[in-house]
Amino acid sequence: MKKRFFSMLLLLLLLLATSCAPAAAPATAPTEAPAASEEPAPAALARDLVVLYTNDVHCGVDDNIGYAGLAALKKQFEASGCDVVLADCGDALQGAAIGTLSKGESIVKIMNGIGYDVATIGNHEFDYGAARMLELAELAEYPYVCCNFRDLTTGEPLFPAYEMMEFNGVKVAFIGVATPKTITSSAPVYFQNDAGEFIYAFDQDADGSLLYASVQSAVDEARGEGANYVIVLSHLGIDASTSPWTSSELIEATAGIDVVLDGHSHSVVPCERVRNKAGEWVLLSQTGTKLQNVGMLLIETNGNISTGLISAAEPDAEAASLVDAAKAEFDAMLQQVVAKTDVALTIMDPEQSDVRIIRRMETNLGDLCADAYRILSGADVAVVNGGGIRSNIAPGDITYEQIIAVHPFGNALCVIEATGQEILDLLELGASALPDENGGFMQVSGLSYEIDTSVPSTVELSEDGLFQGVTGARRVQNVLVAGEPLDPDKTYTLASHDYLIKNGGDGYAAFQDNVLLQDCIMLDNQVLINYIVDALGGVVGEEYAEPYGQGRIVIR
Repeated sequence: MKKRFFSMLLLLLLLLATSCAPAAAPATAPTEAPAASEEPAPAALARDLVVLYTNDVHCGVDDNIGYAGLAALKKQFEASGCDVVLADCGDALQGAAIGTLSKGESIVKIMNGIGYDVATIGNHEFDYGAARMLELAELAEYPYVCCNFRDLTTGEPLFPAYEMMEFNGVKVAFIGVATPKTITSSAPVYFQNDAGEFIYAFDQDADGSLLYASVQSAVDEARGEGANYVIVLSHLGIDASTSPWTSSELIEATAGIDVVLDGHSHSVVPCERVRNKAGEWVLLSQTGTKLQNVGMLLIETNGNISTGLISAAEPDAEAASLVDAAKAEFDAMLQQVVAKTDVALTIMDPEQSDVRIIRRMETNLGDLCADAYRILSGADVAVVNGGGIRSNIAPGDITYEQIIAVHPFGNALCVIEATGQEILDLLELGASALPDENGGFMQVSGLSYEIDTSVPSTVELSEDGLFQGVTGARRVQNVLVAGEPLDPDKTYTLASHDYLIKNGGDGYAAFQDNVLLQDCIMLDNQVLINYIVDALGGVVGEEYAEPYGQGRIVIR
């Protein structure tokens, strides 16, 4: 009794400011749950069940709490007498050099070592290709679950829809859900065959009904198998730009889910309550990114459910050694100084350091990256998607690790012939989500443009999220190339990377049939290094001092 008292006191202290629970009754299964309503009353949990959850770690193996702190929390709750499940909600395998250089393998090995029990897939799990993700899933000692990553040749999911775990006769189902935006936020070519036909899908459609049906089917199947609790591990997010596939919309369109543990939008959501299709409360939580918090779902022996966030933990020595050993493999290369900058290069708003702006306006780092593509290739113009520029660079020496953090995806420089109209359409697609973020917002070199946000976007997308056309007025105006108005009928040379040009990234597939002048001639991180060293003399100088860029993009 004393041990339980102190463990619950610790729990209260951790969650007091950051948790919530249903107002009247626990957010458990519906009163008349499918296939379970006629069964005998379930056995009670013998011990409190703690689900520690992470999302969008993005290779932040020792950022903030770090994996060593997560491992320590797992051990502490186990020592206090709780059953513990460790779960991840996607985007763990990409985001820094340790993931890029090992194509995700080092992260999977760390997750194996600290004892993950279940995970779902995020869109960035596919940044090394769908085939590589399937290989990594085989390497993982924990199951990947996802009810809506589907093989179109068979119609069946490639991973189990859920993992069922049992505690003292009480069954808990963990259902995985990936965002249908994966088709475009990763490279569409990864999900196609050699003929350009889609062979994989994520139940994407215009109104979300395919996704909702897949999740409801998984919920009903789990309930029919006797699940007393259904927990969804989703990589959907809460951003309006991902509608109709947000986690809240999923809850509102389904019934039988108790809790949704979410990812994708990097949001800090200790706990929200959302009513499901039957009018019952479902708990929703998300931890942020890079282990700034660890989520904790508590199911008590009396059936009460709550969620909250833990923001600090002392590292576990054994796990810290595991992380250090993985990092040591790459340290010599990563710490090599490759250039220098006299100015701070940013993806964030310098006036609000926690606000990312690279995906909705010009920044000096965006200018630098786009210039690198244009100058090294000799193209007329260059574009780089804001979603492919991921980290700031502080003044001083620049290491290889910092360069990879800016460009972690391993994309390669390509040059094509493109018409002015194709460039106009690309810029229009990139500006379509403003004022919201869009990973396809284009940082540019060799051209300038204006965006009138008072004009509603009339960009038309297919059910797969691919650009179809512009049906009305355009937001993008006054586009200039080398100071002259862009000619829609003229052919220009355009530099970017294979993600956009060859693979249809960010939903723009119109370049895939264009004349290819330079094909994957250099990785993006090397493009940036070579530009700074060869074209700028090894130092980024005052021409890039203004954090909001050189005035290439004007937003009204």
